[in-house]
Amino acid sequence: MLNTAGSTSPSQISMLELEFAELTDVGRVRDHNEDFMGHALPAGEAEGRSHGWLFIVADGVGGEELGEVASQTAVETLIAGFRAAPRGEAHTVLMPRLVQSANTKIYEMGKASSPGGSRMATTVVACALRYDRVVVAHVGDSRCYLIRHGLASQITRDHTVVAEQVRLGILSEREASEASTRHLLSRSLGNDLFVNVEITDHHVQPDDVLLLCSDGLHGPVKGSDIAEIVAWNKDLRIAAQKLIALANDRDGGDNVSVQLIRIRAVERMGMYRGRPYKLR
Repeated sequence: MLNTAGSTSPSQISMLELEFAELTDVGRVRDHNEDFMGHALPAGEAEGRSHGWLFIVADGVGGEELGEVASQTAVETLIAGFRAAPRGEAHTVLMPRLVQSANTKIYEMGKASSPGGSRMATTVVACALRYDRVVVAHVGDSRCYLIRHGLASQITRDHTVVAEQVRLGILSEREASEASTRHLLSRSLGNDLFVNVEITDHHVQPDDVLLLCSDGLHGPVKGSDIAEIVAWNKDLRIAAQKLIALANDRDGGDNVSVQLIRIRAVERMGMYRGRPYKLR
């Protein structure tokens, strides 16, 4: 059964215009969902300029205690920090600070959860949008794809041991896909007091679609399949349903979470001495 965590919602902001859908499912094997998603939408045009939009997917680490608490804490901490951020703060500065704050909170919650402490950990992928740019912050193997002109490009790097070995030339892509340790994370939120947050910054264009997901989707479903389903289903909610159904048909052994964000229009902006100005 599909569990809805959101619905397609056209933005009413006159600058950056977007629509989104989000959906999560427990899968066919697990008895509870350790994924958690959330978003922060601007209340009006002024807030669209000062803060923008935020979307987040977190996947509580399986095998650790309270994975579902860790993922929910990560999302809620990022949303609260995003809404309370200084007006106009650069997303490239804001996002790593917010993710580090979430990491610290999860780490301290784990230490305080019992007399001997508990291990709490989660992945996180978050994107902040404003004007004509998206800043993506992530830790772990939850991913963000940019779907443009019918092609899905992965714009995050998996923080797993085998992915690091592929980058170092120790393993081939095929060997990595078959390795029994392919899901072993090289970093996650909550394991240590400080975490290395990876940040990327990208231009977005009208008709681009951003997809955030947990590994329950990208494990069994390839980027080409993701692009095809999104291309053939203009209703993002239906596209999300079909992506989750495909992941469950091919595997179903993990929780599956998907956020889809379609860019309807952008406002082209330049920067001068750290201040945005409109391009003609």
